[in-house]
Amino acid sequence: MQTPPGECPQCWQHAHDRRIHRKLGPREDCPQCVDHMINGHPYLVPKKPSRWW
Repeated sequence: MQTPPGECPQCWQHAHDRRIHRKLGPREDCPQCVDHMINGHPYLVPKKPSRWW
């Protein structure tokens, strides 16, 4: 799946690919997601420039 503009590729992949979190136990947090929530998004897919004006 292609990450849509304005979204973080890691957040998008972890939200839509069930295979990533399959190995985690019940009520176990994904270390990559926790690190990402604490440190923020390192990269967002750029959006096309708005031509409203």
